[in-house]
Formats: sequence, C-alpha cells, structure tokens
Amino acid sequence: MSLTRREKLLKLIVEDFVKTAEPVGSNYLIKKYNLPISSATIRNEMNALEKEGMLEKTHTSSGRVPSTLGYEYYIKNLRNNKIDEKMKNELNRVFANTSSVEEILRESCEILSHMTNLASVVLGPSASEEHLISIHLIPLSENSFTAIFVTDRGYVENKTFTTNSQYKIADLKKCIEVLNDRLKGTQISALCDKLESLKPILSDYMSDYAYLYNVLIKTFADIAANRSGAIYGKENLLKQPEFKDDANELKKLFDLFENPSDLEKIMNEAQNRFLLNVGTVEEKYSDVSVVSKEIAVDGEKVGKIAVIGPTRMDYSKVFNSLDYIVDRIMECLSHEDIQEEEGGNDGREQ
Repeated sequence: MSLTRREKLLKLIVEDFVKTAEPVGSNYLIKKYNLPISSATIRNEMNALEKEGMLEKTHTSSGRVPSTLGYEYYIKNLRNNKIDEKMKNELNRVFANTSSVEEILRESCEILSHMTNLASVVLGPSASEEHLISIHLIPLSENSFTAIFVTDRGYVENKTFTTNSQYKIADLKKCIEVLNDRLKGTQISALCDKLESLKPILSDYMSDYAYLYNVLIKTFADIAANRSGAIYGKENLLKQPEFKDDANELKKLFDLFENPSDLEKIMNEAQNRFLLNVGTVEEKYSDVSVVSKEIAVDGEKVGKIAVIGPTRMDYSKVFNSLDYIVDRIMECLSHEDIQEEEGGNDGREQ
C-alpha cells in the first residue's frame, strides 16, 4: 500500500525525532532526505498534520515533534516490520540451551532491553489468578532442608533453610504434608491469611512451630511480590535525553519501578499491540510510554512482557522485537521438552 505525501512526511518526522530527540523543520527535511518538493509545500503539510493532531510545535524552535496521536498513527500504519537479525540469533541461542521457564523469560528480557536500549519488565500472572499446587521438602542434612513451592501457572520457587537442632526433619515433613492438604488450590494472594488460620494445626505437630511459620509466611509473601514483575535494563534509561538531563523526570520514572501496584495497573491497561501513553493513566508519568504483550500457553495466560521508556522511543524496533520475542517464548513453552526445573527460579537461595 503506497503512502500519501503527508504520510511519508509524518514517517520521516517520527523516525528522525526518535533518533535525534530534536524538533524537525522543513529545511532540515529537504537537506537531509533530498526531498523533491519545496520548503513551502512541506510547511503546508506540517501545518495540516498539526491541525490533525499528529504533530506538535515546540516553544524553542520552528520545528515539529510527533504527538501521542502521531505516534499511534505511525505504529498502526507506517512502521516497518523488520526484525533485528542479531536479536534473533541471541534468542535462538537462549531457546536452544535453556529448559527453565524462568531462565527463558529472564534472558529474553535482558536481550530485549539490550536491543532497544530501554527497560523491560516481565509480569507474572495475577496473584489472585494463580494457585498453589504443592510444597515439597527435601532434607539436605539433620538440620537443613530445601523447600520447593509449585503453582498452577508453572512457577517454581525454592528456598534452602538451616534449622535449630531442636527441630526434627520428620516433624517438619509431617507439617508440610498437612499444609499441602489444606493449602492446595489456594490463591497466591490468600496464602498468608490462610496460613495464619492454620496455626492451631501446626501446634498439634510441633510444640514450637514459629520457625516454620515464619519461613512459610516470608516465602508466600515473596511469591506474591514476584508477580509484580522483574525489571531489566533500568540503567538504559539514564542514556535517554528526556531523563538524563532532568533529575525530576528520572526520579518519577524510578518511582514507577518502586511502586508495583502502579506498574501492574499500567501494564494491565496497555494493549497487546498498541502504544499506551502512561500519562492517560497517571499524569505524573506523562513522559513515559509502555508497550506490552501478553504471553499465553495452551490458552492460559502466564504473564506479560513490556518495554518501558520515553514517549520518544523507536516503536518499530520495540514492537517488532516484542512481537518476535513473545511469539518465540509461546512457541517454545508449548513444546513438551520445555519443562519447569525444580529449584529453577534463577538459582536463588536463602
């Protein structure tokens, strides 16, 4: 489908502004792109684009910058679909050598951040939609053990603990068996409250159950917190002109990362294949944009991956990279040879 002259100019303005972060003027366009039209004609087209809400005029020059509407039109109609070959090769290496879901998600997000020079986030299923399947206890010695927690969305968390000599592994295992019966199928978000109600039962099997109770409460809280998302490439945002020269804007952005509820709300409201200007959700984040895509395996939603950065981001690269990564993740996770590794969870121990 051929583009109109106005669409071609909008495409050039968006892509140039993304690269330079400088307002774009008519004479600049003619010189840089050797356009076979007059400066007056370009100005008329830019004025028309401004009236349509596609461009905005800055206060510091006669140049124009894309508006949110202009970015949205570019994403829908003007961006190219080229995939970065280096990124594809890196992802193929990850998928060929990794069998843990957690590792696939982590390394994919690291590659996404590196290739886009922005931050990426992986958001697990909502803690209200995910349920505990089982707790396994593996003795390591007379006073140490590893506990493995498994959910119905394929999430695996492992914790290694050292107990006091007064605790017997056999008693701990019996308590875990009882808790498995009572907690199986419980929403992740409700585990702490339900465990609180089971204190009397724990006391039937252990005279001093405080240690086990505290271990489980902390683990359940950690699992629920982890659904809020792991963030990669935050340091990339320090390089963006919108943030590196404005401490207040950078602080607002990092405040977003420190507020899981805001971040989850924003990611949940972002469309799978559409730009969300965060300012429409929270005014204080008006210079930030989020592009998010859902991960689903066999019809089950298992999470979302998003790219976060300034409104002036390379949307062609971001959308194409995100589409490719999520499609490959879903393809690989649908294969029977990609399994959860007990104790996977990035090898974390406590």
